[in-house]
Amino acid sequence: MIPRYTLTPMAELWSEEAKYGRWLDVELAACRAWHRAGRIPAKALAEIEKGARFDVGRIAQIEKTVGHDVIAFLTNVNENVGPASRYVHLGLTSYDVVDTALALALKQAATVILKKLEATVAAAANISLKYKMTPMVGRTHGIHAEPTTFGLKFLVYYRELLRARERIRRARRAISVGKLSGPVGTLAQIPPAVEADALRQLGLKPAAATTQVIQRDRHAEYVAALAICGGTLEKIALEIRGLQRTEVREAAEPFRRGQKGSSSMPQKRNPELCERVCGLARLLRGWLVVALENVALWHERDISHSSAERVIFPDATTTLYYMLDRMNYILEGLNVYPRRMKENLAATRGLIFSGRVLVELAAAGASREEAYDVVQRQAKKVAAGRAKDLRTALAREPLVKKYLPGKKLSDCFRVEYYLRHVDEIFARAGLGGS
Repeated sequence: MIPRYTLTPMAELWSEEAKYGRWLDVELAACRAWHRAGRIPAKALAEIEKGARFDVGRIAQIEKTVGHDVIAFLTNVNENVGPASRYVHLGLTSYDVVDTALALALKQAATVILKKLEATVAAAANISLKYKMTPMVGRTHGIHAEPTTFGLKFLVYYRELLRARERIRRARRAISVGKLSGPVGTLAQIPPAVEADALRQLGLKPAAATTQVIQRDRHAEYVAALAICGGTLEKIALEIRGLQRTEVREAAEPFRRGQKGSSSMPQKRNPELCERVCGLARLLRGWLVVALENVALWHERDISHSSAERVIFPDATTTLYYMLDRMNYILEGLNVYPRRMKENLAATRGLIFSGRVLVELAAAGASREEAYDVVQRQAKKVAAGRAKDLRTALAREPLVKKYLPGKKLSDCFRVEYYLRHVDEIFARAGLGGS
């Protein structure tokens, strides 16, 4: 059975049928533009529009002989059109058709991706708001640092996903140009007005200046936007993987009924979906290198980019679409364990509050250096198991007794202190509510 995820709009978009359909759209748009310019008679245009069709199998058969995909395509179309076919491909070169049709494909692929990304943005926003005030330990370098909230963690992802969305939108705008400017971009065989008319029909703008091809910095920008989005998905997946570790167990990806994690260890619940997302992000970054390499071509064009692009564009867009699909499933079914987060907050017995104590000692009059030495010395004892907890250990220190007696010291160990600006941060990030 074919896996369900392969039967996607993205897979259909990159099919041979769809590719030749876009090529035909370009050819027909050019014919209509030529007709309005007075070059193609109305009768001939009617014959072209009525007969223009193709057969993928027939094109493949012709290509075996001619060794040129666009010529094979045109030969097949012309077989169906008849005498009026002399007007098809008028003034065009192969890459007028191929590059313009590619722009149509990439524009459509970006639209499909953006629709899927909207669900990811919404899922991250929902998690942010739901766990806005759910305290957990923040970690830097993988080590307990200070308290934060699970909602704040996802607020960061939410904002990053918004930036990813804007990058893809910009890349879609950048790629939404076509060209019917001929073999070296001079428009010698087709007037600019005809080019503009044809591209307007296709929902594209003319590239201001071209060679035989649309310049590949646009395509590199496009793949970069996909790769950066993939990097953000990897970032989220990597965090969930870390939180799912047995020793942490603060969050976990969905584990459906009947699912099994290991052939030999029945207890296993592995973060395999998140690991899959992380692995696929590496492919996206690799394809970006190829897209960047394609920017520099010999003179007005060589063909070194062509073979690579037949791989990277279908694969990169389909891969990101799939990554988004999996991430949406993960986030919509994410298991979150606030009780375990609370336990981990207490795991280091007050060490995560050492920074607050340091600040308050200095504010009360102690020198920062002396305060740091005192807090660090007692923190080491707690970490080594030679003291019960940091608050109790510090309460015995003369410096602390002098500057932070009784309740002043106890107040330094309140989680709520670290959450007092959470509402303001959410408002600043444009995500209100509770």
